[in-house]
Amino acid sequence: MEWGRERFHCPGEPAKGKLFKLLGIFGVENFPCARDSILYGSLGSVVAGFGHFFKLLLTSRIRRSCDVGVGGFILVTLGCWFHCRYNYAKQRIQERIAREGMKNKILYENTHLDPERKQSKSNSSN
Repeated sequence: MEWGRERFHCPGEPAKGKLFKLLGIFGVENFPCARDSILYGSLGSVVAGFGHFFKLLLTSRIRRSCDVGVGGFILVTLGCWFHCRYNYAKQRIQERIAREGMKNKILYENTHLDPERKQSKSNSSN
């Protein structure tokens, strides 16, 4: 790696280099959105667990705080996962539409099937 040049990657895209493995076996970087969802879920579990624990001013309800933490992990992980996957799918659809539009532009440019050519002929005849 060169000095002063850092590699950046977009969220949801796998980064080259270190691999983040869940439980040491699942390569989370191979699945879009998985790494960010797991990390945000773990942060959500800590916040939810400690929040419940300190809400009652250090009561002895430790088990209930752990349950709330696990619930927070599940909710935040699934929420981040579905939000990210929705945006990922929307981006892929937009890319496909743009790719098809560019392909059609290349195929039909300056032919009798070119829609822009038909519009310019109808405008010039009026």
